[in-house]
Amino acid sequence: MELNEKLLQQVITPRPIESHKGTYGKVVLIGGNEQFGGAIIMSALAAVHSGAGLTTVVTDPNNHVAVHSHLPEAMVGDWTNKETWHSAFEDADVLLIGPGLGTNQQSLALLQFTLTNQTKKQWIVIDGSALTLLATHSLALPYPEQTVLTPHQMEWQRVSGLNLDEQTQEHNQQKQQELGAFLVLKSHQTTIYGPKGNYPNPAGSPAMATGGMGDTLAGMIAGFLAQFPKNEKTISAAVYLHSFIGDQLAKEQYVVLPTQISKEIPKWMHYFSQK
Repeated sequence: MELNEKLLQQVITPRPIESHKGTYGKVVLIGGNEQFGGAIIMSALAAVHSGAGLTTVVTDPNNHVAVHSHLPEAMVGDWTNKETWHSAFEDADVLLIGPGLGTNQQSLALLQFTLTNQTKKQWIVIDGSALTLLATHSLALPYPEQTVLTPHQMEWQRVSGLNLDEQTQEHNQQKQQELGAFLVLKSHQTTIYGPKGNYPNPAGSPAMATGGMGDTLAGMIAGFLAQFPKNEKTISAAVYLHSFIGDQLAKEQYVVLPTQISKEIPKWMHYFSQK
């Protein structure tokens, strides 16, 4: 499999006439402590703009007003209320945990709850500080074949035990096989590792090197998995479209912001669905 425009045309198909918001999946995003609320907001923006039918953000109460103001399309849940955890998770198709989550006891409890309560029908995307918690506390993945890890290289070092100079394609592939989860390893050339092999992403620009870009990518992956077939083609399409849009914006901009990418997603999804 190659990451290119042909892949986008295969994955991003026209929407059926007879459909409703439930047709396009329910995404629950967990993250955003008092200090890093922007991270989960950027993930939610990407999930909604990617076409997820229903999006719920479970976050610190201090972020609720900001979520509503940036994204009135999303529902918000209080992450200090355990009843919210159960009600939000119950009907979710895709769970995303980690952006701005932090690493305190509250954050750990949320991750443990998420992993313990993941069902056979749910996929989970694990990003940011959730990856650090996963590694630090040696937490098990209940359904690794329905799990996507999205680390940058330092986070992957914690999860895999591979130092930066040991993170070769061969070593990364071996560790992915041991874990059983899909791996989206972010670097100057992001590479996707799955059970059938690894797929380097040819797109992407130094203009995208800014805070929040990974949060946006994680949200896109969740949004794609919610509505398209849940497989490595869909994961790869989200990764490629994220970078493809960044490249288009970088033609006229020195720096590309994550929120600019989210804004462009519906336009480009329409373009590739019609080709």
